[in-house]
Amino acid sequence: MNYIVFDLEWNQADHKTGENPRLPFEIIEMGAIKLNSDFEKIGEFSRLIRPTVYHTMHSVTQDIIHISMQELRREQTFPSVMRYFRKWCGEEVMFCTWGPLDLTELQRNMDYYDFEPLSDGPLPFLDVQKLYALAYEKEDPKKRRALNIAVDALGIEEDIPFHRAFADAYYTAKVLQRIASEPFADQILQKWSYDVYRIPVNRKKEVHITFDTYAKYISREFPGKQEAMQDREVSSTKCYLCRRNARKKIRWFTPNGKHYYALAHCSKHGYLKGKIRIKKTEGEKVYVIKTMKLITEDQAQTIYDRQERAREIRRQHRKAKTGG
Repeated sequence: MNYIVFDLEWNQADHKTGENPRLPFEIIEMGAIKLNSDFEKIGEFSRLIRPTVYHTMHSVTQDIIHISMQELRREQTFPSVMRYFRKWCGEEVMFCTWGPLDLTELQRNMDYYDFEPLSDGPLPFLDVQKLYALAYEKEDPKKRRALNIAVDALGIEEDIPFHRAFADAYYTAKVLQRIASEPFADQILQKWSYDVYRIPVNRKKEVHITFDTYAKYISREFPGKQEAMQDREVSSTKCYLCRRNARKKIRWFTPNGKHYYALAHCSKHGYLKGKIRIKKTEGEKVYVIKTMKLITEDQAQTIYDRQERAREIRRQHRKAKTGG
């Protein structure tokens, strides 16, 4: 398998009134580095793209990437560039990006021009920004650094300017190569992410995956939040190590209406924290991303405390409404 490390630059409408809802961000530049299974560079890709939707450059885009619309008008359109890019990528590839946005916007642009989808459901990829945090941000592995900060911290030579598609792909590949060279690389690189531009079309296509410290589930579409939370698979709290039903200590509750939490206990492996994120689909329905993770007794207590705070907030709201 090869790794396609890519970056995009895109343009958008100056005002919401001029936005095309099917394509809020139009790709105007693509850059990529191809790495083999040993993370050695075996190819480069760099193309500008002639826009067909937004013919005026947004001021912020102009300030960041310094590309003129006159320059872009000499290039090929997205369909031509994308066909060449797909051929250049080849088969058996995993996409790699700095952060989760580029893969989503690539697929949105592909949809707009009626390209065959990259997948029929959630697409696994390497979020190098996340992997960098897991590898080097020991105190706060959820921290997300800008690419130039990571490059500087790793002492990678800055031999081309940032903020162009090829340059950012080039530096992202350099960071990925550095992670791959570490003695702990296998542990980090197996923590791939899922792009959910396309969600599972039915129960059989739902994603169930177990990593070393947690399990993830990505559901099919539901009409609404209530229907999702009533689904047996969504609401289950099985231990991901032994697959036994773990006894719920705290049933699913939400402190904010978007994220749900639960606490369960497995007689063999201990406490499990459940977290559900309710996400909207393009059609304004919903799907669920659930994680289950083993935690300590002290971490379990924080869930009890969070539940009590949520109850207190609800009591205060009811009191304010009744004037009591």
